[in-house]
Amino acid sequence: MKQHSMQRRTLLAGAAATGLAMASGGSWAQAAWPVKPVNLVVPFPAGGGTDAFARPLAAQFSKVTGKTLVIDNRGGAGGTVGASYAAKGAPDGYTLFMGAVHHAIAPSMYPKLDYDIEKDFIPLALLANVPQVLVVNPKAVPVGNFQQFLEHVKRNPAKLNYGSAGAGTSHHLAGELFKQQTGTFITHIPYRGAGPALQDLIAGNVDMMFDGLGSSATHIKSGRIKALMVSGSQRNPAFPDVPCAAEVGLPDYTVTTWYGLWAPKGTPADVQARIIEDIRRIGTADEIKAIWASNGADYGGMTQAQFAKFVSSEVRRWAQVVKAAGAKLD
Repeated sequence: MKQHSMQRRTLLAGAAATGLAMASGGSWAQAAWPVKPVNLVVPFPAGGGTDAFARPLAAQFSKVTGKTLVIDNRGGAGGTVGASYAAKGAPDGYTLFMGAVHHAIAPSMYPKLDYDIEKDFIPLALLANVPQVLVVNPKAVPVGNFQQFLEHVKRNPAKLNYGSAGAGTSHHLAGELFKQQTGTFITHIPYRGAGPALQDLIAGNVDMMFDGLGSSATHIKSGRIKALMVSGSQRNPAFPDVPCAAEVGLPDYTVTTWYGLWAPKGTPADVQARIIEDIRRIGTADEIKAIWASNGADYGGMTQAQFAKFVSSEVRRWAQVVKAAGAKLD
């Protein structure tokens, strides 16, 4: 009888412990994350800069975790359509969002957003930093170097155009900043992502782009488009023959495209920690390092707290740029 009573107490204690774990967010189950495929919302169509980093990330994710990272491309409105969708995802670690610098710009360009990048998301990791590059269709803009290009633009005011990933993206503002600093005028043509804009650039339907190296790199190497300048004060190791902005007389022209990973607000802390650790392992893998380098990019390497501060600082910085440039939605 005594033995039966002890067994009963043991069973009750086990049931209570299980109930406590479930009540506290199911930490036992969460510790095993991921136990099923994870959805990664990429807020631009396939073929753009975000996609160029998301797909190698997904391939490495499968190797590290044994589960699939499903790329869910949802383009539109400068990346804000996909962001809005991701913000409403279940906060369980199975919906992640791969955003970019565009999402730090959006609050200043889109006054009626139905999400807040700082309040409705949890920043997890900075995935990549990549400089912007000025690229042209060599048939539409037959110039040999940046100086010839600048002379050509000045001789033909309002006759040339540039494609972008959408209004309010870094591609758009890079063009506005260029116009401001060179005293030139080129027409902005917004697309639903860098991929479609690049295809039209290659086809000759637009003259130029201010693109992230991540999406342009392959096409520059193939000769389909020509790189005339990378932003900033240093040449990029992946394209050592392309001069930097400081060299061509634009010392203050610095535009960097960065890509980051977020989870919907409410995602449990232990799940966040597991995601961050897996992403760190992925980002430091030799395969990813090689792909990032070929795209002219650096891995982020920030802590979660550092990334959160970085996002806030970028929201403030781009608000000032938008105001100074007078950039508006087309």
